[in-house]
Amino acid sequence: MAFWNRSKPEQRASVEDPSVPISSANVFQIFGLDSISATGINVTIDKAMGIPAIWAAVNFISGTIAGLPLKVYRKTEDGREEVRGGLSTILHDAWNDETSSFDGRKYSMERVLTAGRSVTYIERNEAGRIINLWPLNPENVVVTRKSGRKIYTYKENGDDLSYSAAEVIDIPFSLCADMLTARSPILANKDVIGLGIAATQYGSKFFQGGGVPPFVMTGNFNSPGAMKRASDDLEKAVRDASKEGRSAITIPSGHEVKSIGADPDKTQLVELKRFQIEEYARIYSLPPTFLQDLSNGTFSNTEQQDLHFVKHTVKRWVEQIEQEMNLKLFGKNNTRQYVEFNLDGLLRGDFATRMKGYATAIQNAIRTPDEVRKLENLPSTGGEAGKLHIQGATVPLGSQNTQQTPPAAPAEDENDT
Repeated sequence: MAFWNRSKPEQRASVEDPSVPISSANVFQIFGLDSISATGINVTIDKAMGIPAIWAAVNFISGTIAGLPLKVYRKTEDGREEVRGGLSTILHDAWNDETSSFDGRKYSMERVLTAGRSVTYIERNEAGRIINLWPLNPENVVVTRKSGRKIYTYKENGDDLSYSAAEVIDIPFSLCADMLTARSPILANKDVIGLGIAATQYGSKFFQGGGVPPFVMTGNFNSPGAMKRASDDLEKAVRDASKEGRSAITIPSGHEVKSIGADPDKTQLVELKRFQIEEYARIYSLPPTFLQDLSNGTFSNTEQQDLHFVKHTVKRWVEQIEQEMNLKLFGKNNTRQYVEFNLDGLLRGDFATRMKGYATAIQNAIRTPDEVRKLENLPSTGGEAGKLHIQGATVPLGSQNTQQTPPAAPAEDENDT
């Protein structure tokens, strides 16, 4: 792209191996954290995404963050006002000519939840105004320090392009002690994920073999060749019986088949895979119900897990993204403008509860009727509906009757003189 045509910086990567980007999966081998799990399986991001629960977690969180309204506000003496056009349009509608705001944010969160980091280049014009945001592939980004400052080197098509920290939006999942390297949640939990991959592979091989556990044939064999032919014939017979739906096979007279190993029921394969869902939920701080595990779900606790998701998962990511954007888009000395996600949509709840909340907000001068109508995607009516109201007669604030009615005079007694 034309805006990346800049002078080539010094080609550097990690101190241990300058040829390997710090965001690369190979960097774990440099630090002694290779991707081979305890099960002997080489865990990669692509293999991990083949686990349905991991796939669901990554897509659910990234899709939720991408779907939240993101707006720019300006502080005023009366509170704040929404800024329209310019940067607000970029953040809310389209990051650039090729990427919508939803796609850009979803891509970035997917990289965070898998590779452990997302990096987005901020393109500014000659006047310093932001005109585009460009998501970068974190696997091609090398983060180093030069004179104490972070430098982001992006490698693409043989070119090395250098950016300062102020030119990129950097969202790490978790930083290492050097504050340069980001931990991948998948590679950091490779043993747990490797066990899930191994369990899936075992189940696949089990049913691939006709649903019959490993077995051994005993009997008299005239030669090693005869023994091998008998083994091959029996294995073929089992597969043919499975394909044809037959429940019986024949074996040579004087021979016996004995099962070895354990079948999925004895190894508690189903229970293991269900427990693995809970493990994946812990990695991403997700309630299990959001990974489609309703084994322990009830109407009450599922509703509470909705609130848990917003308060303890979404809120964490929203605050990190907001602060990073505010720092990189406006600078640390900015005191007027800021970006903010709107979480109201996630907390709307059912219709009756929502209407009750709106009524309470209007009657206590928290929201105006027009603000409530806007939340429900209804047009404003203007006039009195744009003013705050107070409980009682539900009249515009300041219009309630403040005059006290004088007490009535006591009736005269006829016996009084």
